[in-house]
Amino acid sequence: MKKLLGLILTVFVFQTSGFCQEIIKAGIFSKENQEEKKIPSDWEPLEFEKIKEHTSYKLVKLDNRVVVKALSDNSASGLIRKIEIDLNKYPIIEWKWRIENTYKKSSVRKKSGDDYPARIYIAFKYQPDMVGFFEKIKFKTIKAFHGEYPPVASINYIFESTEKIGTIVSNPYTDRVKMIVVDSGDENLKKWVTHTRNLLDDYILAFGKTPPLVSGIAIMSDSDNTGESATAYYGDIIFKKENKQTCLPSQ
Repeated sequence: MKKLLGLILTVFVFQTSGFCQEIIKAGIFSKENQEEKKIPSDWEPLEFEKIKEHTSYKLVKLDNRVVVKALSDNSASGLIRKIEIDLNKYPIIEWKWRIENTYKKSSVRKKSGDDYPARIYIAFKYQPDMVGFFEKIKFKTIKAFHGEYPPVASINYIFESTEKIGTIVSNPYTDRVKMIVVDSGDENLKKWVTHTRNLLDDYILAFGKTPPLVSGIAIMSDSDNTGESATAYYGDIIFKKENKQTCLPSQ
């Protein structure tokens, strides 16, 4: 596993006057050149067959830093980076985002309201021993058509309009996706917010079992169910060993 991670991931050591720790740089958008690339390096579009209108993503400079701007208008799509991470070694995820507005019709408990101005989507690698016999057939069929297995589960950290922060519920479309509310209402609109979560603990709390490897991480702003629109900005995303401050520049 160490050799595999060494080939796929770049692990950097940041030093401060009083602390040093290893991190996995899942998305360091602040180091990108927005004039050369429309979307970040190592990231690719995440689109859905039945949804024709896609959210717009591009690198922009805001508050003197390069970030990803998402503009969703009755649309849905994301950006994804396929990356394997062992949460037993790097359980902490940290990211920054800034949301300009919430939705009036969104609801984490209804299909018609399953839209969020911003979400961090973490996919987990398929493991045959985590599904039943008929589900195995379904997963194998999807692999035959698309060339790879779909995630066996996912955690979504979301910016919700009305639900209480800390709420954990199944996605209205599937109980293999758990939604965790980390921001709610208008209090944190139009300002940068940093979130630090123990993803390992969140997975165990949401699913009642230990997780397989992370297989990918996505950012996503969608509004296809509510028909509304929103603008969001995504800053750097890292994984680390401990819940301590790193040397990454503040947003």
